[in-house]
Amino acid sequence: MAGRADSTVLAGARVVLPTGTVENGRVIIEGTRIADSPAEDARTVDLSGHWIVPGFVDMHNHGGGGASFTSGTVDDVLTGVRTHREHGTTTLVASTVTGEMDFLAERAGILSELVEQGDLAGIHFEGPFISPCRKGAHSEGLLRHPDPAEVRKLMDAARGTAKMFTLATELPGGIESVRLLAEHGVIAAIGHTDATYEQTVEAIDAGATVATHLFNAMPPLGHRAPGPIAALLEDERITVELINDGTHLHPAALQLAYHHAGAHRVALITDAMDAAGFGDGQYQLGPLAVEVKDGVARLVEGNSIAGSTLTLDTAFHRAVTIDRIPVGDVVQSISANPARLLGVYDRVGSLEPGKDADLVILDADFTLKGVMRKGEWIVQPVPAAV
Repeated sequence: MAGRADSTVLAGARVVLPTGTVENGRVIIEGTRIADSPAEDARTVDLSGHWIVPGFVDMHNHGGGGASFTSGTVDDVLTGVRTHREHGTTTLVASTVTGEMDFLAERAGILSELVEQGDLAGIHFEGPFISPCRKGAHSEGLLRHPDPAEVRKLMDAARGTAKMFTLATELPGGIESVRLLAEHGVIAAIGHTDATYEQTVEAIDAGATVATHLFNAMPPLGHRAPGPIAALLEDERITVELINDGTHLHPAALQLAYHHAGAHRVALITDAMDAAGFGDGQYQLGPLAVEVKDGVARLVEGNSIAGSTLTLDTAFHRAVTIDRIPVGDVVQSISANPARLLGVYDRVGSLEPGKDADLVILDADFTLKGVMRKGEWIVQPVPAAV
């Protein structure tokens, strides 16, 4: 083992493991992976006063760094990926927005190549199979019923890299499409929906397993008409996505979801668009014009919220410092849970020997100070090697 220059010990930090937090812990890196013992000449990085947590896993993200995953070139997509990596997201699914079927199929082909070469973890189709009543920042004229044949067309175009479809399952073909996706190991997510409580239960029984950005783009919780929110929160088979940017959700709504679903059923996501990590200005979300002002993205026409400018380091920071969610629960929601859903928990989502060396360094105030992906520093932490 002696002589391996790629052996590194990150020492002295609070390390968040699946079994709990270890004070004055260490993480051993050998090449691209986490190891259980270091080489004799391993270099040590003193991270006293810091936290080490697993790299973040974002299963719902439309772009960043000024680049769109729906319409950008390959280089644009990679710009967005790099932007989010710099904010701690070491595993990322590219989400599309509603468009013409042929266009979406073409995008799937482009994005699938980036999945195959390891830059993306999969593709998420958000639209066009959603409700015009809850369309949010999607072009109403391009919306379609979730015809299983058309769902299958996009699955085929993605060449096995499709990870998730967001569907309004109450629409014609919705339940059949859920069953099709479940049969092929693709996540059926309920979202942008006007479903009743009963219709939502039917979709869950058919195989739906995720709530796309719970509370947003669905009927509110009512005492006589509980709608989809109650059905999604109460069912152990459902993981609920939450956008913790301070705009999409009131802190009490986030607390409600954590309390009722439990941390093991929450996935913190960004739902980020081009402006994430880039700044205010004018953007396009699919065919729709968006203005970002003070970090909030809204459609120019209609003023609907149009995705977010969130990065997951900010979501983590808010969850711990503002929402007072325990650190271990936040790690579960931002890393382990989405990794399990995406079928990649054997490689990422926790700090365990044999897994990819994907991790995030946070200071005592939970501000990002370092990011490592597959053993390579994306953001070099300040403490010097000794």
